[in-house]
Amino acid sequence: MEIEIYNDSEALSRAVAELFVEQSEYAVQNRGFFSVVLSGGNTPQRTYELLTQKPWVDLIPWENTHIFWGDERCVPKDDPRNNAFHVFKLLLDHVPVPASQIHSINYKGSPKQTAEQYELMLHEFFEDGEVTFDLMLLGLGNDGHTASLFPGTPVLNERTRWVSEVTVPSQEFSRVTLTIPILECSILTLFLVEGEEKAGILKTVLEGPPNPSNYPAQLIVPNNEELIWMVDKAAAKLLAEPKPNKP
Repeated sequence: MEIEIYNDSEALSRAVAELFVEQSEYAVQNRGFFSVVLSGGNTPQRTYELLTQKPWVDLIPWENTHIFWGDERCVPKDDPRNNAFHVFKLLLDHVPVPASQIHSINYKGSPKQTAEQYELMLHEFFEDGEVTFDLMLLGLGNDGHTASLFPGTPVLNERTRWVSEVTVPSQEFSRVTLTIPILECSILTLFLVEGEEKAGILKTVLEGPPNPSNYPAQLIVPNNEELIWMVDKAAAKLLAEPKPNKP
């Protein structure tokens, strides 16, 4: 695991855009397509904007790119609370990814049915062979959750299903999320964290004792692949051993 600290959110977002380009080029050269799992939340939104701009937009092999999501809220796709809604608005409406290669989690029927349909699609995509994404973007919630792995929820113990429905009593809608077995299957996993309000939880997750039932982000340990925590200086302010800042 690496921790990279950036002076501000703009520097962080640009660094993520650079890694997006690098991973996409490497993946297409080595296996003919690029698969990326996107995150909701506010932190990656600036990166999504940058990817529509030069030089990044011209360097990414969009025609060979497959887009996935780590989780989704069970709301209509045109609801502003929908993770994909913002990704389309900021990124996908502006780049030439074929529609058939955009794999949204579309809420239909029930949360359980939605999860089952998304898992079926993933099995078909990987043809029940080796499951490996090229890049995965994850965030960190103020309560230590990532994707829709919330503290104390049964999904934290799921090791068979790839996708599961999640109910959080304090929320008005259910969610659908990738589970630990597939969240760990990425060549490069990036946790993106910014803002002073995340300083306390970042310190707890990275430097506190293991307590994944309360801080699910601690569960993400990619299978012999690379994990980088990319954080801004404000979020890193409480870390005991800060690394040198990135420009």
